[in-house]
Amino acid sequence: MPALDEKQNITLRLSRQTLQKARVLAAQRSTSISGLLTSQIEKLAGADDEYERAMKGALALMEEGFDLGGVHKLDRDALHER
Repeated sequence: MPALDEKQNITLRLSRQTLQKARVLAAQRSTSISGLLTSQIEKLAGADDEYERAMKGALALMEEGFDLGGVHKLDRDALHER
């Protein structure tokens, strides 16, 4: 089984226009197209991981509920009594 940090090559098909723009962007950032794509994909993956952690945390808080200090004086049946 390969290690998680082991690198693997991929192949992409881009239009000539997109490829030219990618070359310019990579040159402006003093990197290669591969480096440019790697950093962007890693940012996307990291953002997705952060979102998942935040969502799980928010759902756990909602499940736990909040103590707002209020006191219930009526029960459900009394509130819905007609």
